[in-house]
Amino acid sequence: MRKYKLGIFTLVSLMIFSCAKNTEEDFVDDGTAQGQNQKDPAYEVEDFFYRTMSDVYLYNELVPVLADYRFSSIEDKYEYFDTFSSPDRLFNKLKSSNDKYSRMIEDYREENRISMSASSNGLKYGLVTYCQSCPDIFGYVRYVVPNSSADEAGAERGMIFNRIDGQMLNRSNYLDLLSSGSFSIGLAKIVNNNISNLDQTIEISNRTGAENPVFISKTLEVNGVTVGYLLYDSFEEEFDEELNQAFRQFKSADISELVLDLRYNGGGDVQTAVGLASMITGQFQGEIFMKEQWNAKYQAFYESKNPEYLVNRFQTKLPSGSSINSLNLDRLFVLTTGSTASASELIINGLDPYINVVHIGDVTTGKFQASSVLYDAPSPTYKKEEIFSNVTHHYALQPLVLKSSNVNGVSDYSNGLNPDIKVVEDFLNLGQLGDPNETLLKIALDEISGNQSRSPLQYIKTYRHVGESDMFKPNYKEMIIKKKPLPVID
Repeated sequence: MRKYKLGIFTLVSLMIFSCAKNTEEDFVDDGTAQGQNQKDPAYEVEDFFYRTMSDVYLYNELVPVLADYRFSSIEDKYEYFDTFSSPDRLFNKLKSSNDKYSRMIEDYREENRISMSASSNGLKYGLVTYCQSCPDIFGYVRYVVPNSSADEAGAERGMIFNRIDGQMLNRSNYLDLLSSGSFSIGLAKIVNNNISNLDQTIEISNRTGAENPVFISKTLEVNGVTVGYLLYDSFEEEFDEELNQAFRQFKSADISELVLDLRYNGGGDVQTAVGLASMITGQFQGEIFMKEQWNAKYQAFYESKNPEYLVNRFQTKLPSGSSINSLNLDRLFVLTTGSTASASELIINGLDPYINVVHIGDVTTGKFQASSVLYDAPSPTYKKEEIFSNVTHHYALQPLVLKSSNVNGVSDYSNGLNPDIKVVEDFLNLGQLGDPNETLLKIALDEISGNQSRSPLQYIKTYRHVGESDMFKPNYKEMIIKKKPLPVID
């Protein structure tokens, strides 16, 4: 028996990427033999999910139920919907089993509200387990945003904590305890592989205001070589001007080498990545930085009708119209960890055919696909005001819609990008970000100066990472494509 039904007089569940130019009065074939001109308002959420995933989902050919004419009749399809007790169960069935990134948004209004009123406590941390089978978890502070609540409370890079609001962290409670953003952390210390509590807590709370992802931008002098250092936290279009300003300063300082620190950068906007690649270089304007591969239907349509739509080229201007400050470098040093993902990996992979990218750190996440947020709308749109006026739900979907490759076609690095110089960050001996003696930065500076003193690191113990502060962001480890889609016209 159905456990949820939504009433509406008329409905066509369409999406941002549509199979045809449709109106609410035109019901397009939905994969059934007798699917036209039949609607049931009780299934508007299911229809939206099914039509979205069967149409634009990157891996729709790997999900048998999404195949064309999978159902013999509209009734057959609705009977299939009835086997699921909730929308999320249906959505999970419509995803490929290997897809870790496509997601359902239960209420886009709430997520938009959170995004518009961006807030943070300024504490950036990683979470690790004591051992492979241990239930307990502890965190370590990666860095602290200046002038944030965490900063004012005295939190510092390298601190260890194992309690939230007095409760010990474990695999069962850490998501609930940390998701609020406002809490107290109980500090701890690790000596000889043993962790013990300290009689010290730090109170932190969320504050409204977006964080500038250009976290550190500075120049260093290394044996007569002027080196730029940039710790970049996420690819966010609203801070493109700040990123461009950092490169203006690098250009004024006449740097000849750049160390790009992406160790905690989980990705973001594709166009911002194109802009950053264009700032680093400049001598390849108009050349292909990234190629897109959509599902078979969309790929064939774009290749025949508009092949330029499938490429992203090095630019001379930002989307805002500002001229890009380009450095024309022919070598780049990139610092990474296992948290480096999506658009950060795109920088490495996209620049590799053009310049010498020296990759230092740990193996990256392995996220080469991009997604888009899709709404229940009558025609291709990113504008929420164009959502069906009579739709009674507030669901949205963010499925994977394309995979990226560089100009040479390199893609599918699901196991991550392997560094040229592998160094696993030791959270028990982190050092200070931007300090020439900090382990990862020092290796890059030694390469630049010709010292190349790569002494092996000694670890007290290897811990398994289970999460980090950014995992609570809506677009955690996402590569977002925002350009206007072209509808496939049959």
